Amino acid sequence: MLRLRDVLTRTGLSRSTIYNKLNVASRHYDAKFPKQIRVGKTSVRWIESEINSWVEECVRLSRQNQWSMAGVMPAAVS
Repeated sequence: MLRLRDVLTRTGLSRSTIYNKLNVASRHYDAKFPKQIRVGKTSVRWIESEINSWVEECVRLSRQNQWSMAGVMPAAVS
């Protein structure tokens, strides 16, 4: 389980961006961003594998978009 500071480091996002991604009322809401879980009255954590998967998906989509813009698609996208 990751603390907020670990999520900040792994994603490269700011604290406010993360909470905007979690806030349905925000124009930056991201339904795919992993939700935190409460582990105490004032403590939350994120599941490490969910954060890792989200980051990997961002990388995959970014690379896919780069190839699309270049008009090239590799034989296998991993």
